[in-house]
Amino acid sequence: MSSIEIRILRPEDDRASFCCGDEALDLFFHRYAGQNQFRHHIGVTYVGVLEGQILGFVTVAPATLDADEVPSGRRMPPYPLPVLRVARLAVARQAASQGLGKALLRFAIELAETMRTRFGCVGLVVDAKPGAVGFYEPFGFVPITAVAGAAATVPRPQAMYLPLGSIPPP
Repeated sequence: MSSIEIRILRPEDDRASFCCGDEALDLFFHRYAGQNQFRHHIGVTYVGVLEGQILGFVTVAPATLDADEVPSGRRMPPYPLPVLRVARLAVARQAASQGLGKALLRFAIELAETMRTRFGCVGLVVDAKPGAVGFYEPFGFVPITAVAGAAATVPRPQAMYLPLGSIPPP
């Protein structure tokens, strides 16, 4: 996937033709990624593009974790700590299993590293769907405590954390 360009989503990008096969992720990208980025300013989406076609995306947003939720192994200040949240990550069906998902995640890790040195950031958080936990574990993500108040009838994603400075090489 080395010839794929990863860049910020643009208003004129064709989002309608993207299909990863997960209805919720497709709907988010088609309908909400642009609104969240261009109108509400609550998240930024980066796309993997090859020959003008979007083959994957990762949406990130700043967030915080309470100090007691951060499995750092060191004492942290007793107030919310800045993290980068990977809100959504998806790869189009035709690009599946070619390394684009890993490239998009590494891109998000690099964004967090930039945040760390420019603004402050202790790590990345992702809400991994149950079937995707194994995708994040090799990067060093570890499960963290789920947020209280979750509905018992809805399968909850597993919140996972990656402390910066512990990222394994590619």
